[in-house]
Amino acid sequence: MYLNMRKFAATIVLLGLAFTAFSQVVSLNANEIKNLKKQIKSNPETGKLYADFAKNASNCLAEQPNPVDTIRTEGLLKGNPKKERTRQALADMNKMFALALQYRLSGDQKYLHKCVEFLEAWAKINRPNGDPIDDTNLDKAVEAYDLIKADIEPAAKSTIEKWLSETALTEINSKRMKAGKGTAINNWNAHRLKVVGEIGYALNNADFIIWTIENLKSHININLYPDGTSLDFKERDAMHYHIYDLEPMLKLAIIIDRAKGTNFYTYESPKGSSIRKSVNWLMPYVKGEQQHEEYVHTKVKFDRDRAKNNEAGFAPGTMFKPDLALPVIRLAVYFDQSLLSVLQSVNGKEQSWQGVLDQLQRDSAKVQNK
Repeated sequence: MYLNMRKFAATIVLLGLAFTAFSQVVSLNANEIKNLKKQIKSNPETGKLYADFAKNASNCLAEQPNPVDTIRTEGLLKGNPKKERTRQALADMNKMFALALQYRLSGDQKYLHKCVEFLEAWAKINRPNGDPIDDTNLDKAVEAYDLIKADIEPAAKSTIEKWLSETALTEINSKRMKAGKGTAINNWNAHRLKVVGEIGYALNNADFIIWTIENLKSHININLYPDGTSLDFKERDAMHYHIYDLEPMLKLAIIIDRAKGTNFYTYESPKGSSIRKSVNWLMPYVKGEQQHEEYVHTKVKFDRDRAKNNEAGFAPGTMFKPDLALPVIRLAVYFDQSLLSVLQSVNGKEQSWQGVLDQLQRDSAKVQNK
């Protein structure tokens, strides 16, 4: 159980972590916000992208929170009423983030108050069920909290932090985490680690962080193979799930790196597997040098059910499309700048607002690693 993990508190020094000074490593930090403001004023292209973002954030002021008591996406087919209700509710995630970032950029309190309204509404109604495929959707809520946590009134902050802590604890103690279960070692665990880790760093919770780091090491060892393939690829015969497994690991690795922890992109497990090797293994398929027919030999019934439900991309034999790898390439560029050309070839060279935010974090990494 989680409470037994407290005995690991003494390992903080060995892990090389300083738990006293995390401001924003999940979201943009103060210096990155400062640089973004400068870029908005000096770079016409960024200024135009910001104008669109600001308009969207302003529109969010007229919206009302739409939380759901339980997030339900995992294992449900497209068209399922519970999945549809969740889809509608999760639109709140991007609204929270837009409001939080616009508050930091403009200093206008109305954006802060509206963001807190959204976060508090979710904190009061949503209850975690320990399913990482559902909880992985909370990324933008955690990032929004991380952006504004210093300015939230104590009562609201306590409510929000309790919700986030309960989410992390429920994941740690979930029956799906028990040894012997496939969900303890497949892509579910990658998402579980990301959820607990990002909450840990946002809340500055040493226990959550230590638990995440130790389990990330074992996950890389069990889930990824030295040749670059993954357990999920072997089980699903689909690049889709290799990507779905790598994406949360990369996001978590970036957060840990920003907190000046271990570089888990290059970290190699005792058997020689690494995130970097698994990203590089994917690249020939992204570049079109190799092809893959998805789901032909999948061992998972749900994949076949989605194919029967005529869900796009899940029919056995569907050719892998490189743009499906964009989430992985976008994150991997943080560690390997040579992948920027691959990103541009797949996504185009035109800048996006998310691209601007990503570049700010990459620029910070360059300075940090000098």
